[in-house]
Amino acid sequence: MAHSYICNHVHYVFSTKHRQKVITPELEERLWPYMGGIARENKMKALAIGGVEDHAHVLLSLPATITIAKAIQLIKGGSSKWISDAFPSHRDFEWQEGYGAFSVSISHVEATIAYINNQHQHHRQETFEEEYRAILKKHGIEYDERYWLG
Repeated sequence: MAHSYICNHVHYVFSTKHRQKVITPELEERLWPYMGGIARENKMKALAIGGVEDHAHVLLSLPATITIAKAIQLIKGGSSKWISDAFPSHRDFEWQEGYGAFSVSISHVEATIAYINNQHQHHRQETFEEEYRAILKKHGIEYDERYWLG
C-alpha cells in the first residue's frame, strides 16, 4: 500500500493541579480557543474542547506523526504557560501530571462532541470524580483509588 490512512480520535480528560476550581468563565472563554490553536499549529484537529472549573475535555483527531502522549504534552504544556503569562492571578497555574486518553470510534464522535460541549449542564448532576470513574469503567480501565486522580 503506497499511502497510510489514519483515523485516530482521542478523548482526553485532565484536571487542574489538586483539582482546584480555578478555570473561571473569563479564563474558559479564552482557554478553549487557545487550546484549539495549539492543536492546529501542530497539525491536529480539535473536534471539541470544553470543561468546567477543575478539569478539561479535549477531543482530537491525531495525525500519524503525533503520539497520544505528545499531543497532550503540547496541549497541556502550551496552555499552562499561556495561562500563567496571560492571567497574572493565575501565575502559578498547573494541570495535573496525568491524564485520561480514550479512543473514540468514528460512530461515537458526534456523541462525544455533544458530551464535551455540555459539560456545564452535565456537572450540575455529577462531580468530576463520578464522571471520571464512569469513563474509566466504560473503557474497561482498572485503577488504584489511592492514585487515580493524582
